[in-house]
Amino acid sequence: MKLYGKNPVIERLKANPKSIQRLMIDECHADLTYVRKKCHQWGISVATVPHSKIQRMAQNLNTQGILAEIGEFVYMSIDELLQQALDKKRTPVFLDKLNDPQNLGGIIRTCGALGGFDIVLPTTESVGVTESVLRVACGGENYLSVARVANLGNAIEKAKKMGFWILGTVVEGAGSLTGTGLQFPLGLVMGSEEKGLRDIILKKLDMQVMVPMKNQRMSLNVAHATSMVCYEIIRQKR
Repeated sequence: MKLYGKNPVIERLKANPKSIQRLMIDECHADLTYVRKKCHQWGISVATVPHSKIQRMAQNLNTQGILAEIGEFVYMSIDELLQQALDKKRTPVFLDKLNDPQNLGGIIRTCGALGGFDIVLPTTESVGVTESVLRVACGGENYLSVARVANLGNAIEKAKKMGFWILGTVVEGAGSLTGTGLQFPLGLVMGSEEKGLRDIILKKLDMQVMVPMKNQRMSLNVAHATSMVCYEIIRQKR
């Protein structure tokens, strides 16, 4: 896999430098002293390359002059992720058939920045952690774990049996997020971009809430809604 951009590469150097196999710096952006210093510290090969080569490798995306070759993204098993979440008082975020890499990247960025969250994705009809997702995540993937499961409903049931309360968002018929006292340990379920939560998943929720909005005719994409819910989870947990 390839990782492009200053922030994603610098965060990877800080948090998981051993995952970087090789790093390339655009000759037009050669003044990256910190990056070179960290690469030297960890024995990571650094090459200064022509602008045309780095753009070709990045398929003309904006690399900000830096591109790293990294190993494939490593997923955690659902059992290990849930046990870690229980032991360390983290919140697993179950994403029900999310298809947009931009939204998944945004969720990973938010969850990584806030801290205390992990992600659970289905293996079918769902985006995985790709290069496009990592580009949007801006390094957030270094501060959380991600599991992929064949059946999201079964994963949620497993979390419930371990003692997690399961929270989900709906568009009507529930109390306000900020007016609801959350129960911990907590798992959060967020729906897909177009259809929201499936009925089979809705039946597994212990708590349903609505994100408070003054202009109800407007809507939030799943990344923005997840950011708001995760912030409230952090606020109440503190």
